[in-house]
Amino acid sequence: MSLISKAGKEYVCIMQVHCDYKMDELKEIVNQFIGEIYQRPPVRSSVKRRTRKRRVYSIDILETEGRLVLMKIASEPGTYMRKICHDIGILLGCGAHMRELRRTRSGIFTEDSNLVTLHEISEALYMYKHCKDESDLRRILLPMEFAVCGIPKVVIDDDAVNAITYGATLNAPGVVAFQNFKKGENVAIMTLKGEIVAIGESNINSNELQNVKKGIVVKPKRVLMERDVYPKGWKKNEKD
Repeated sequence: MSLISKAGKEYVCIMQVHCDYKMDELKEIVNQFIGEIYQRPPVRSSVKRRTRKRRVYSIDILETEGRLVLMKIASEPGTYMRKICHDIGILLGCGAHMRELRRTRSGIFTEDSNLVTLHEISEALYMYKHCKDESDLRRILLPMEFAVCGIPKVVIDDDAVNAITYGATLNAPGVVAFQNFKKGENVAIMTLKGEIVAIGESNINSNELQNVKKGIVVKPKRVLMERDVYPKGWKKNEKD
């Protein structure tokens, strides 16, 4: 889901500096990369090599050993950690490169709570298929509602649910409750039970919604609930 891939990331990386350095100088240079930076993707990358802006939220130097520097970096998606290491080396005057990298957070999913490896998934599937033990699989699999924890929610009436699953727009009469959102922002459409119905783009902002009784509120972009889970709510408009 693009909501997860486009969410903020956090990494732990090891940078190797190519010369001896002073810690005060290194910290001063590292701090220059916090905020909005310009990056050109490395030669070995899957995207077009053109300069683009990315935001780095924080860089913490966790530990140093000789010329090795362990750092924790939080940033926007699409930020290249090896490019940050390379550019730090340029400002130090002697060069640097990234030795190791591990992603520790993607959106709300963290290494300490719910990130797992492909090996763990493989083992869980094996235990489920061959040993009828689903405990590991239940620990790994999470309801898809977790994926929309970081975006605004709009709660809708039960009568509006099925129409949304068929691609209908969400109109003002179907809205029961909502969180604050801006026009053009991604919004999660939820049932009264807290089930995700769809993800859409808001057509108005939440302040306007407080004063309107009709019109489009959200245009669905991705429907996640199956059709006909909820009964039809538009029978009265159908022709005999």
